[in-house]
Amino acid sequence: MIAQVEHIPNLLRLRGKFDVKAVCDPSAVSRQFVQETFAVPVFERPDQVLETPLDAVLIASPDPLHHEQVLAALDHGLHVFCEKPLCYAPSDIDQIIAARDRAKRVVQVGYMKRFDPHYEAALKLMPGTADTLRYISVEVNDPDAWPFVRHHLFRREADMAQSVIDDGRRKQQEQVARAVSGSLDDLAFRGFCSAYCSSLIHDVNAVHGLLNKLGIGDGEIVGAQIFANADGGLGTVRLPGGKAMWNMVHLAVPALADYRETISLYFDDAIMRLVFPSPYLNHQPTRLVIEKSDGHVLNVTETNAGYEEAYIRELEGFWDAVVTGSPVRNPPEEARRDQVLLCGLAAFFAQHNR
Repeated sequence: MIAQVEHIPNLLRLRGKFDVKAVCDPSAVSRQFVQETFAVPVFERPDQVLETPLDAVLIASPDPLHHEQVLAALDHGLHVFCEKPLCYAPSDIDQIIAARDRAKRVVQVGYMKRFDPHYEAALKLMPGTADTLRYISVEVNDPDAWPFVRHHLFRREADMAQSVIDDGRRKQQEQVARAVSGSLDDLAFRGFCSAYCSSLIHDVNAVHGLLNKLGIGDGEIVGAQIFANADGGLGTVRLPGGKAMWNMVHLAVPALADYRETISLYFDDAIMRLVFPSPYLNHQPTRLVIEKSDGHVLNVTETNAGYEEAYIRELEGFWDAVVTGSPVRNPPEEARRDQVLLCGLAAFFAQHNR
């Protein structure tokens, strides 16, 4: 869906920077739809794509396929843009980092929130410091996209071979076992792959970027829960110094046509909130709100940083990194940091809920 709704049309829109040479999907239904809708060549297998003269690949396949496909692309000397999560296991990301360094190519992970103009403004307008930070709150409720993609051109595959599905599940189980030492029960396994690594991962990455701005490193995990039949994931981290806490929760509410995602930073004398719309509502701006007091007077400032689309800006950032050598905003090292935390949350939950 992310390829059909966002990446393919956005690459075609950026035709001055990108020339889409091929799209690969094992589903004949998807291939036909993509070919008819976007008028681009289609292939069934990744090796057929890699035989095509290319500069780069964009990987938006199911999560368990990222590791092997990124390595194959780097082995062919290609630059790589890969959707999150880059991999489940930090050790698998280490292999990608080594392969990237050998190939001397760009690898960028698809965390579009780092390119949101309001997120960028938040970094510049930070109303406090590491010394004054008291608390970070992340709260998300999500119906899993359906109300926000019905107006887009996309088609879900219904013809996937069972052998392909089974192979993906086997790879997922092997990779999760590498990611989280010891076995996870069914609830923890599904929550790790979905609530944590598919959903909350975006907010983990965004908060890590905010912590970077404040000069705050990694903290200590003090709580984790997977709940609501694995549709909910919660984590609590004590940040370095012991003064500030970070609490995060993502909950799928499948039958509610509403999406709310808020990252709030509480300082001694101010609150900064980023309120994100559904990522599939293109050009609907994020809200950046800062609250501060002047004596008994509460001042609330809302900044409009523009209507540029984060999905497009991250592709432009990838192009800049490849063509002009500009720094990669979301390299594998950042993805590794995110996965270390998410793996730690899953391990904490498994250990304390036996």
